[in-house]
Amino acid sequence: MTAHIAVTEDLASCHLLRRIVFIEEQNVSEADEMDDRDDDATHFLATEEELPIGSARMHIKGDTAKIGRVCVIKSHRGTGLGAALIRAAVEEARKDPAVRFAKLGAQLHALGFYEKLGFVAQGPVFDDAGIDHREMVLSSVSYTHLRAHETREDLV
Repeated sequence: MTAHIAVTEDLASCHLLRRIVFIEEQNVSEADEMDDRDDDATHFLATEEELPIGSARMHIKGDTAKIGRVCVIKSHRGTGLGAALIRAAVEEARKDPAVRFAKLGAQLHALGFYEKLGFVAQGPVFDDAGIDHREMVLSSVSYTHLRAHETREDLV
């Protein structure tokens, strides 16, 4: 995989990827997916040969970076791209000295994926757009865990 991940202003590509993954594949309503939180977010775009293949967004509030809307097109799942998007968001969050935690809402089927990246599930299951989720947290101590495992094969 020769993917490139960077902070982006290309919301059209991010929205296209989210439309494919969340609206078309997972049947999330457009109203739920295309919310009003994009304007104040940091967006990440993964490309391969200049084609968009994955994206994520992040909001920072106080000591917490909230990562969300993580998606990878079907042809690139299982390649480590999802883990690379999470690492990119965490690394960007680490640039803010106030940030001590990263949080995300994980679909239940993806809990193990995020656990391998050092996230820990918290609280009860909750519904987000008709899909069961759990909140997951990566503490500042766990950032070391994430870096130590970033080349491991089991993160793909």
